[in-house]
Amino acid sequence: MGRPRTPSGRARETNRRLTLEYPDAVCELDHGNPFELLAATILSAQCTDVRVNMVTPTLFARYPLPEDLAQAAPAELQEIIRSTGFYQNKARSLIGMANALVDRFGGEVPGAMEDLVTVPGVGRKTANVVRSVALGLPGLPVDTHVGRLSRLLGLTTEMDPVKVEMELNPMVPAHERGLFSLRLILHGRRVCVARRPRCEDCVLNDFCPSSEI
Repeated sequence: MGRPRTPSGRARETNRRLTLEYPDAVCELDHGNPFELLAATILSAQCTDVRVNMVTPTLFARYPLPEDLAQAAPAELQEIIRSTGFYQNKARSLIGMANALVDRFGGEVPGAMEDLVTVPGVGRKTANVVRSVALGLPGLPVDTHVGRLSRLLGLTTEMDPVKVEMELNPMVPAHERGLFSLRLILHGRRVCVARRPRCEDCVLNDFCPSSEI
């Protein structure tokens, strides 16, 4: 094919090639249901997925349901999640999240974006993770990798994650948005590394405006 010359064209070709490159892309936060993914995603702020996955088995064994977490003693919860960093703030968010689910949503994780973002500790990125991974709904989480690669590929010039999401959404079929985000994240971790991008190994280097090839 010819070199895509528009942001939409580059997004479509990026989506096509990364689908081939990472056919088995999955969320790397271990979870068994939407509630567990919501809790794990809150913990993942400023923390690696690997570290979160070391903490959540104990967390979910101690508090398997929102009703359990809503009644958690803050000091006990903080000790369980301490190694994820910012544990006091995260404990407040987790307890607030659980209480919101119990008090307002019947103990279930809501699917509507306008409901999710009213839950303590939940912004659009977290909401989009839960929607796309656990609920089978459209959602394009924009983390640092997605934002950085989108700018390098010339898909957007925006710095604000919400504005990046709004620009990318029309470029990607609704049902593929979550996987598009996951694959950009994998590519950002494995190939287009922030400090030293490996352009020579990148499947997008022939049309990426930032390629050093």
